[in-house]
Amino acid sequence: MYRVLLVDDDPHIQAANEAFLQRQGYQVYRADNGTDALALASTASMDAIILDVDMPGTDGLSVCRRLREITQVPILFLSAYAKTDDRIRGLMAGGDDYLGKPYSLVELELRLRRRIQQHYQFVPSEVLRFGALEIDTGLREVRYNGETAAFTTLEFDLLSFLAHNPGQVFSYEQLYNGVWRSPINQGLHNIQVCMARVRQKLDQLCPGAHYIETVRRKGYRFRAPIE
Repeated sequence: MYRVLLVDDDPHIQAANEAFLQRQGYQVYRADNGTDALALASTASMDAIILDVDMPGTDGLSVCRRLREITQVPILFLSAYAKTDDRIRGLMAGGDDYLGKPYSLVELELRLRRRIQQHYQFVPSEVLRFGALEIDTGLREVRYNGETAAFTTLEFDLLSFLAHNPGQVFSYEQLYNGVWRSPINQGLHNIQVCMARVRQKLDQLCPGAHYIETVRRKGYRFRAPIE
């Protein structure tokens, strides 16, 4: 039985989601605000979290960032705003999936189950090494001389994608399609913002190394140090 935390300030949506998921065999916990969600996630072991974006007070994106400090279980966003930029903001905050309202309860459960199964699926650990920098694709960790840095799901996927192909220049479209796996649609700014965060975190973790290079009007590439 999977344990799922529902976070939404709308009691009708909460009740509908809870009833459907319970019929599918899930154990459901509920919170109607970010503070209660963080408290529950800190004290109870969850297999996934369904999180509304548009909550009063602390919004879902901020709650997601806080959740990522204490748990790596799948987080599925629900929102009335399902444009490309909104979905990307959810992924950049650390979410794993994004479903626009109104939605099918059947689709919600299918996405939820798929994310949970992927989360628990054994992934052989591959460690990409570039000098003192280690990118562990199994543990999804970035290490440098024994120190680690926290990367969101999207940031790690971008870094890993580039590091698997050192020296190769990838356009914004290639990165968008390779990582987000959807057609680029006014997403250039989001790529730039996310890559800026990746570079900032790498610079803090391994100052002076400059592993990621911007190629003017072409995109980005990962620069492996010369041995």
